Amino acid sequence: MFAKILIANRGEIACRVIRTARRMGVRTVAVYSDADAGAFHVGMSDEAAHIGPSPVGESYLRGDKIVAAALATGAEAIHPGYGFLSENPDFVDQVTAAGLVFIGPSAASIRAMGLKDAAKRLMEKAGVPVVPGYHGEAQEIVLLASKAREIGYPLLIKARAGGGGKGMRRVEHPDDFSEALSGARREAKAAFGDDRVLVEKYVDKPRHIEVQVFGDSFGNVVHLYERDCSAQRRHQKVIEEAPAPGMTPALRKAMTEAAVKAAKAIDYSGAGTIEFIVDASQGLKADRFWFMEMNTRLQVEHPVTEMVTGTDLVEWQLRVASGEKLPKTQSEIALSGHAFEARIYAEDAAKGFLPATGTLHHLKFPDTAPEGASMRIETGVRTGDAISPFYDPMIAKLVVHGKNRQSALEALGISLSQTEIAGSTVNTAFLAALAADADFSAGDVDTGLIGRHQQALTAVPPPSSEIVAAAALAASGAGAQAPTRDPWSSLAGYAHFHAMARRTRLRYGEDDILALVSMRPDGRFQVALDAPYDSALDLRAAPRLARWPGHVTVFSGAVGYSFAVPDPLARADEIAAGADSLRAPMPGLVKLVRAAKGETVIKGQPLLILEAMKMEHTISATHDGTIAEIATEGAQVTDGTVLVRFAEEAHG
Repeated sequence: MFAKILIANRGEIACRVIRTARRMGVRTVAVYSDADAGAFHVGMSDEAAHIGPSPVGESYLRGDKIVAAALATGAEAIHPGYGFLSENPDFVDQVTAAGLVFIGPSAASIRAMGLKDAAKRLMEKAGVPVVPGYHGEAQEIVLLASKAREIGYPLLIKARAGGGGKGMRRVEHPDDFSEALSGARREAKAAFGDDRVLVEKYVDKPRHIEVQVFGDSFGNVVHLYERDCSAQRRHQKVIEEAPAPGMTPALRKAMTEAAVKAAKAIDYSGAGTIEFIVDASQGLKADRFWFMEMNTRLQVEHPVTEMVTGTDLVEWQLRVASGEKLPKTQSEIALSGHAFEARIYAEDAAKGFLPATGTLHHLKFPDTAPEGASMRIETGVRTGDAISPFYDPMIAKLVVHGKNRQSALEALGISLSQTEIAGSTVNTAFLAALAADADFSAGDVDTGLIGRHQQALTAVPPPSSEIVAAAALAASGAGAQAPTRDPWSSLAGYAHFHAMARRTRLRYGEDDILALVSMRPDGRFQVALDAPYDSALDLRAAPRLARWPGHVTVFSGAVGYSFAVPDPLARADEIAAGADSLRAPMPGLVKLVRAAKGETVIKGQPLLILEAMKMEHTISATHDGTIAEIATEGAQVTDGTVLVRFAEEAHG
């Protein structure tokens, strides 16, 4: 076994690897960029090495710097985690050329599966079923359009490199093919440096079911059963589970045998995942699944497999990479119970899942699992850490296990309702709504479920009078939950002739709220609210809440209602953005400008494309008008930056 390894990653997965390595007595070296100098994974590791500025291209994607750090610290092997360089065969070559061990498959195996078109041709030869489509090398638009007509609409255009839904477009009609192809190519080029695509049949009711495989250098390959990752938004996974709901013995046998066959076809060693698309329009059948791609690394969702098989896949990775045989044979691997993983992100679900930033002023996960269940939290952040625009905005993975699917699903809902995060917009309410969705609860899930139910799943009810009153009580400094005592609080309970009262102002969205907080003789507080609430409530103490600079967040179930608390001494400098301008909804890069200064545009017309987290977001005109100013291509903008300004006559 290795004495010391370097982890070429950050955040949650780096912390995950460190925990297993520590249990096994293996020392760890973390790497970090400028933005991560004080990160959780840096503090957890035995040693740490700085590898460059915050942008990934200057740090976490610099294989030369990572290899140099491993050599300088005396590490014997490098664990890539997932993302970044984990599936880069050139990096594997760098590692091995330096005399180090890459904790993962060979460069040859990665290259064999690295490009979707070549991988599918290889799988066809190996007898693994693949989705009907065009997987060839030629990329002329005339040829691709011709192949699209042969395949039939609707269809999918997919980047041949990478994954995560980047460079993917669903096309319903031939007239939309050219525009969709251009968008897919741009996104693929930005994300993977490769704009080549493949074109495939669109499956009517697709399920995304994947099989965990593991191989060693002795030619042994096993599977650890399947995971269902069909709950996706924008082609990215949201809640994963194991085993797949509704799985039949016949389909499981066919799918796991195909997965093992695929891994053996490339002499695979290490952890890998074979992803299949399954046509569930007529139930799960053994002849209705097709190979999509292989992820030649550990998956984000690997904890659900660990929970239902009682394994530690990171430990398996270390053992296999150090030259040992697989810890278990196929007959020794059994399924037990059911597990879910929910990905908690800093994102605004109500605004199309736009990534968010901010400081995690309050971060609290459930202390214990619900009765009859087990739970684990995989995270790489702590209270006070910042969610930056440089990296994936994942905050944590909440993983639960129960004796069956229903008990595990109930545990997931309870655990999400007990999670408290303040300081950034997060998706916990959306996750809880999805867990409670009737179709999802019944296991009737496919990749289009979230899209069909998106409005209901992302809708957040307005705060009740009780929630607003609780926020006002906390903002006033009164009540047992207040973190500091001010001069008013020192007089709580005393009044010479009548109850003392203090005025408190709050802001929720666009609403200004005025509240009057007074102390009653019995120790309770009365909170009188102005319109639109027009109510008075008696409170003894505030419920679950967090106070952070200039704000109060009140938690109700999985929803966190955040109220701004204006500084009464600050000048009220109101800067009206109004409808005369369009602002960036998130930090990003102006990828493409499709209008010009002085041009007259109509409502709904696309004006520019903003790229954030390697995904493209179209900014369209909100009304008819004439453009007075527009951002330039290549501009890096922050949240709230004015992208388009309309001439005054647009409203008059």
